[in-house]
Amino acid sequence: MTLSKARGFAAGLLTAAAAVVLAASPAQAQPGALAPVPSLDVPRYLGTWYQLAAVPQPFNLDCARDTRATYGLVDSSNVSVANSCTTWAGGTNGINGNARVNDPVTNAQLHVSFPDVPFQSSPDGPTNYVVTYIADDYSWALVGDPARASGFVLSRNPAVDDVGWKQIRQVVESRGYNSCLLLTSPTTGGREGIQPLCTV
Repeated sequence: MTLSKARGFAAGLLTAAAAVVLAASPAQAQPGALAPVPSLDVPRYLGTWYQLAAVPQPFNLDCARDTRATYGLVDSSNVSVANSCTTWAGGTNGINGNARVNDPVTNAQLHVSFPDVPFQSSPDGPTNYVVTYIADDYSWALVGDPARASGFVLSRNPAVDDVGWKQIRQVVESRGYNSCLLLTSPTTGGREGIQPLCTV
C-alpha cells in the first residue's frame, strides 16, 4: 500500500468512525476534565507498552501496526519517551521525547514534549497526558489529555482476550469517552483489524 493510499485509508476510517458515532450514539452531557488515578507508581509504569486502541491522531497516520511506547526514568520529575510503530510500507517510524510530571501528588498528570514538534517542543507546559486508569497489576492503562481529544489504551501484552476487551471498553466509557471514537490498533500476535472499540 502506498503512503497516499494508506493516508486515504486512515482518513476513511476516521469518517467511518464518525458515522458510527452520529448514527448510534445519543447526545450525552459533556463530562468534566479527565481525572487522574489517585497514585501512579512511576517505576512500575516504566518499560514498553503496546497501543491496543486509540482516538486517531494525525501523527499516527503512517502507523500500520505495532504502535508502542517505551518509558525510562530520567530523574524524579522526568521520564524519557520513545514511541515507535511499523509503517504501511513495512518500515519503522519513531520519535523520542520527554514526559515531565506536573502533579507530584498523584504522579499521573504529565506534560509530554517532543523536540522540533510545533507547540510540543518545550519540556515545560500544561498537562497533556493523564493516566486515568491503571490495572492493579499494571498490565494495562488508559491515558488521554484533560479534554479527551486523545485517548490511548496501552497494554504490556499485544494480545488481549475477549474478556479483556470487554473490560477495556467498560473502563473507556466509564472515563467519559465515547468508545466509538477509539479505533483498535493492529498488533503482531493480537487483534489484526481496525474497528471502532464500540463494536468489539
